[in-house]
Parts: sequence; C-alpha cells; structure tokens
Amino acid sequence: MQVDGKVVDGSLLGDANGVEPAPGRVKDSGKWQKPRFSRKALMKCCLVKWIIASTQPQDKDSSDSDLELSTVRHQPEGLDQLQAQTKFTRKELQSLYRGFKNECPSGMVDEETFKSIYSQFFPQGDATTYAHFLFNAFDIDRNGSISFEDFVIGLSVLLRGSVTEKLNWAFNLYDINKDGYITKEEMLAIMTSIYDMMGRYTYPCVRDEAPSEHVDKFFQVLNAHK
Repeated sequence: MQVDGKVVDGSLLGDANGVEPAPGRVKDSGKWQKPRFSRKALMKCCLVKWIIASTQPQDKDSSDSDLELSTVRHQPEGLDQLQAQTKFTRKELQSLYRGFKNECPSGMVDEETFKSIYSQFFPQGDATTYAHFLFNAFDIDRNGSISFEDFVIGLSVLLRGSVTEKLNWAFNLYDINKDGYITKEEMLAIMTSIYDMMGRYTYPCVRDEAPSEHVDKFFQVLNAHK
C-alpha cells in the first residue's frame, strides 16, 4: 500500500451504492420541513431514480421480448447473456431495458445526455462534474457512450454486488486517470463535485473547505493503518 498522496487499497472508500434522499420537504411530527442530508448520504449516488422514473408499464404491444427484438440502432446483448453477466432476473432486465429505451431510443447514452438526465435529480446543486465522473465509471469500454450492457452491469454491481465488487467499482470511480492509484487530488475532485451536487441540502451546512477537510481526514485514517 502506498500512502503518501496515493491509495492502493480501496477497502476504506466505503459503500458506493444506494440512493440519496430526494430533495424536497418531509413530514416530521405533523410539520413540513426541509430534509437534512448526512455526509454518508452524499456518497450514495447512482442512477436508480432514473430507472424508477423512466420504467413505466407499457401497453400489450410492448412484450417481454423487447430486449431481444428491439430495432434501436444499438442492439444489446441477448437476454440470456445479460442475465448471466448480472444479478438481475429475466423480468427485471426486461423492465430495465424498457426504461432505458424510453430515455435513450438510440440504445446509447452520450455524456451530454447523461448529464442532462442525472442533473434532473439534483436541481438544488450543480451535478455536472459528478455526472462526468460517474459517466466515465459506467463507460466500461471507454468509447464515449454508455450502452444498455454497460449500464445494467454497473447497476448490478451497485445494487447486488459483493462488498469487494462494490469497492472495486468505487475505486474505479475515484481513480480518475485509471492508473491504478487514487491520489489526494483525485479524491478531492470527486468530493468537491459531490458537495457541489448536493448544494444547500447538506448537513452540517457546507463550508468552502469542507471537501478538503473530508479528504484530509480520510488520508489521516489511512496513515494510521500503515
């Protein structure tokens, strides 16, 4: 393990999956108030909301064979192959694909479209930079677009992967230049983008130096485990 400015072991990154609370107002003891987001919640950002929002019941003409018979420009892998590569059932894959196709009829998502969709869930802040990092984590083959295969394989890890699989995925997210290390600068870039995305809904209130303090604390913990 190298510590001076670099991290090799992803085991201290924490849980990378889950869904952050939606901004809005919540009922508490008969009163409505703004929700408060813990720092732990800041780290739980993925595309589950997109799927929930876009996966709606289809008419009878949209049959369970959609995944295998689609005529979109990018033809996804066969259903059996995707089921073997992920931890989703056949019906779940069919439902996920219908939602994906509703948002992305071409069968591929470029970065600008991804940013536009993802930013809809964080109107209180600026999600552009974090969406860029997240896009690169989902873009497995580095071709500048996310296919349904890329998306569903990543989602399977985030939702149903083992601890090791989730940590590897999180490490890939934080390893911005993909050199096998996470530098302090890379972690600061990710943390700053998360704070920017959550905006005023963080708790305690975000100060300008908060992302830097968060990263410093992480590396202090790491140094203690040398």
